Amino acid sequence: MNNQPFVTVRGLGKSYARGSVKVLDGLNLEMSGTDRLLVVGPSGGGKSTLLRCVMGLEDIDAGTIKINGKNYITHTPKSTVIDRAIQKQIGMVFQSYTLFPHLTVLGNLTLAPVRSRSMNRSEAEDRARELLRRFGLDAKAKSHPAALSGGQKQRVAIARALMLEPKLMLFDEVTSALDPELVSEVSSMIIELAETGMPMMIVTHDMWFAKKIASRVVFCAGGTIIEDAPPEEFFGDPKTQRARDFIHNVLHADADATKVRSQV
Repeated sequence: MNNQPFVTVRGLGKSYARGSVKVLDGLNLEMSGTDRLLVVGPSGGGKSTLLRCVMGLEDIDAGTIKINGKNYITHTPKSTVIDRAIQKQIGMVFQSYTLFPHLTVLGNLTLAPVRSRSMNRSEAEDRARELLRRFGLDAKAKSHPAALSGGQKQRVAIARALMLEPKLMLFDEVTSALDPELVSEVSSMIIELAETGMPMMIVTHDMWFAKKIASRVVFCAGGTIIEDAPPEEFFGDPKTQRARDFIHNVLHADADATKVRSQV
């Protein structure tokens, strides 16, 4: 039986402004091939930067990232070395949809497979239509992004990432830009995807979503992992005062927001 972690992050460091702003500080993390890893923590704690480093969008200042035991991203004195073949196995969805406005939904889904993977256009369109049907978007295939709701745009962005058949999905605050009534449709799509066994790493401030989908929760603050536990343990009995304060403040804010919405 292979107990090797699917993702291994060791000593990950990342700074900005020529080293004066340290965002990740020797961060260590392991993730199995079945994990739905929720990354939570205060703003500026390094959550989104962690995802961007795992995606290979940021040069790192220290450390290594391995996928399935293979070197994926390594810091050297001269540069960051990235295995681009492994990078192609990772999909990422951002807070800000990043759809091409001049392309239809179908065009957005098929562009990368046809251009970067040399997929036959007919094959790409068949796969795109299958994904759109699966996620209730088949009627929007010929629509442009401007004609979609925020929730629909985000669901299209997720479907577009799935077109490349990733082995790991990264989601960075994908519900934070949505109106409250649209959050559930995107959350449901990610939950459905999780039920297929897709390993995923998710940054979110939505604690309901975190409780619903997580197999593990890591609390990231000050550029390091402060706590790492199953969701029932993290939310029910956090070990550090910093995590307890964070959970209290976030859940209190969520309760206030719910109260305000009910009064509107």
